[in-house]
Amino acid sequence: MAPAKATNAVRLLLGSTALWLSQLGVQTVSASKAVTAHLAAKWPETPLLLEASEFMAEESNEIFWQFLETVQELAIYKQTESDYSYYNLILKKAGQFLDNLHINLLKFAFSIRAYSPAIQMFQQIAADEPPPDGCNAFVVIHKKHTCKINEIKKLLKKAASRTRPYLFKGDHKFPTNKENLPVVILYAEMGTRAFSAFHKVLSEKAQNGEILYVLRHYIQKPSSRKMYLSGYGVELAIKSTEYKALDDTQVKTVTNTTVEDETEANEVQGFLFGKLKEIYSDLRDNLTAFQKYLIESSKQMTPLKVWELQDLSFQAASQIMSTPVYDAIKLMKDISQNFPIKARLRMNILICLFQSTLISTAKNLRSQHLYNKT
Repeated sequence: MAPAKATNAVRLLLGSTALWLSQLGVQTVSASKAVTAHLAAKWPETPLLLEASEFMAEESNEIFWQFLETVQELAIYKQTESDYSYYNLILKKAGQFLDNLHINLLKFAFSIRAYSPAIQMFQQIAADEPPPDGCNAFVVIHKKHTCKINEIKKLLKKAASRTRPYLFKGDHKFPTNKENLPVVILYAEMGTRAFSAFHKVLSEKAQNGEILYVLRHYIQKPSSRKMYLSGYGVELAIKSTEYKALDDTQVKTVTNTTVEDETEANEVQGFLFGKLKEIYSDLRDNLTAFQKYLIESSKQMTPLKVWELQDLSFQAASQIMSTPVYDAIKLMKDISQNFPIKARLRMNILICLFQSTLISTAKNLRSQHLYNKT
């Protein structure tokens, strides 16, 4: 009996736990209304080492080749290290040629994958050759292809009789004093053993003035992971197609409440409606209607007149200086982020003063008229 009771107790405990977890899961799903979106490129993920080399190339061609010498077989560590450790290893190698400021810029470039399109460009150029089958790296010598190092010398003998290849602006040329030399283009992935073997031979020939050595990135086996990009300038428009039954009276009440909240704003385009309604309480309805009109018109981006742009810095500084210290920074942020609307501040203040003058004059005339009648 004891084992049976123990079994039933365990079943009851597991059942209650499963019920509790299921309820918790339902509550979590129903409470969360966030939408997560990913922006994936049409090409696969590119190696960070190659992106780092493109960052070095923008600094200078010499730094690019110096960095290349230090990472000839660095990709081997990627198989044994975690992604984070390999990332730090690349930064450590780059730190030999960059200061802290440029290292931070490199980290930012990694985060937005700024140089991934450049790597993919070289990949497309390599695909147009096309690359020989089964080659981790290959060279092109005036329209002739090979992935065997011992055939380079043979292809160089009659290279001058063949068409010279076209070189792009982004190609990486080994530093040399001569340009009228046979061009050897290496397609390889930096950091691999295949690249290191080719680079050792080609760099020696380039230093001896025998060839013009050009490197283009080539990845034989692209990553299976997607290339996720930053979503700057990308809009995600989502429309809810769910039918909801609402009470019209409640919707109207909510709308009126929203409008009332907007009209409670003290200042709209330079008009101090709180003060105006306090002074001219008999014109409260007209002022409210005018305030609503200004709120709606402020949402429209219309071209500014020339006279509206005069003394903007003076007007902004004057308003900021007259604001309490704790609200000054908030006001500066508001003015800088809403410049087109705030640019009409001077015009609206003049209109407000003119309107107040007209109302005061009209009231004075009316009082004088009533006094004369009596």
